[in-house]
Amino acid sequence: MKIATRVPSRIEAGLPALLLASWFGCGLAPLAPGTVGSAAGLAVGILLVSWAGGPPWRLAVLAAAMTPLAVWAAGKVAQAQAKRDPGLVVVDEVLGQWIAMAGAARVNWRSVAAAFLLFRVFDIVKPVPVRQAESLPGGAGIVADDLAAGLYAAFVLWLAGCFNFY
Repeated sequence: MKIATRVPSRIEAGLPALLLASWFGCGLAPLAPGTVGSAAGLAVGILLVSWAGGPPWRLAVLAAAMTPLAVWAAGKVAQAQAKRDPGLVVVDEVLGQWIAMAGAARVNWRSVAAAFLLFRVFDIVKPVPVRQAESLPGGAGIVADDLAAGLYAAFVLWLAGCFNFY
């Protein structure tokens, strides 16, 4: 699939919605755009925790603050593309990844790798109620399942931290 076929021929959603929904172009990756979006979210999360200092749980606060914008952008792009969950929408993966990282007791290469892998597994497998969250209408359904997957990943990561596994 060519990258050009993934972008609406006209930007009916508007450039701000398209930029945010695709996480500034990450969703245009020709292969595994969700994984690319997750990796980008992880990189930004690491930078934010390193730059701001403080505990990683602040990423969950940032994800919660950005959720309304993500729902809006995802909904606009989905409507413009006439698809329920377009592959180019990856802002949901970014927020889910931030929530997953928020569960880390400390940030090191092991916790970062675990957050990434756990989030991707829960996002792909979609245990109850992650799958049911997809049934919400519009952008809410696009974003909610990834937020739920992030919560599962954060819990497992937090639990692993309690036992000093990383």
